[in-house]
Amino acid sequence: MDLHALKQFLAVARLEHLSRAADELRVAQPSLSRTIARLEGELGTPLFDRSGRLRLNDAGRLFRDHVERALGELEAGRRAVAEAASEGLGTVRLASETFLTLIGPLAAYKRAHPSVEVELHWSLAEDMARRLRAQDVDLCVASQPIHAEGLESMRLFEEPVRVCVPLDHPLAGRGSVSVDDLAGQPFVTARKGHWLRRLLDRLFAARGLTPKIVCESDEHSAIAGLISAGLGIGLVPAFAWRGTSDAPVAWITVDSPDCHRVVTLYWGAGSHLPAAARLMRTTIASWDWISGDPQDDRR
Repeated sequence: MDLHALKQFLAVARLEHLSRAADELRVAQPSLSRTIARLEGELGTPLFDRSGRLRLNDAGRLFRDHVERALGELEAGRRAVAEAASEGLGTVRLASETFLTLIGPLAAYKRAHPSVEVELHWSLAEDMARRLRAQDVDLCVASQPIHAEGLESMRLFEEPVRVCVPLDHPLAGRGSVSVDDLAGQPFVTARKGHWLRRLLDRLFAARGLTPKIVCESDEHSAIAGLISAGLGIGLVPAFAWRGTSDAPVAWITVDSPDCHRVVTLYWGAGSHLPAAARLMRTTIASWDWISGDPQDDRR
């Protein structure tokens, strides 16, 4: 059971698709199939259900969790040795669903620690627990709750999410709207899995409704621009609408206590964070999200 085989297993377990895993790993699919078969032979049990689509079974999920932790510890050891040998701070790896929110603390961190290499990884919240357990990243900032064991967290801030409409839209003059008022309206939003899309789907589902999606954008900073161009309406968090206050759009409060986001910082419980990651955690935790400055008295 070698490390190479274990890394290949994790790719197949994550994608649950041999050909896509082979493409990602840049190996031939027959070779990858043989690697998984040998691994199952060594363990004495199948790791995947192969009736129809390839699916990780209970044994596979159990083994995956142990492999992630084992490889994560090896990577942590490698980084600790590299950090000690170089007598420097090394690298910090931060994952988030959006980095617009984090520009202030990231800039402050880089000014204070210019020699540290900062790696930023875009990630869905549903992947963050796995990445933290595997020590693929050091810290995660999520705009939706992560329900998983083995994580520690710190709530950073909560902010309202408003609906953004073109200035000539019939709703533009309203101070507030209900979810029912938004039924049938064309929405510009993020792809499935992103916190903004999940919020939209959740608000509508609570009323027995389904939103009408006319545009799914990976460029979330462009959503307000697409709305101002008349392509539809959309939900936009306070950070974004404060940053686009000059855009020719109207911002309307949604009459729902659930129309907000809570931004939380996560890291692995019991994991040894490198010095660079500990400093990043302190910078993010001590940031004043209202004024945009660090709070020196917070730890």
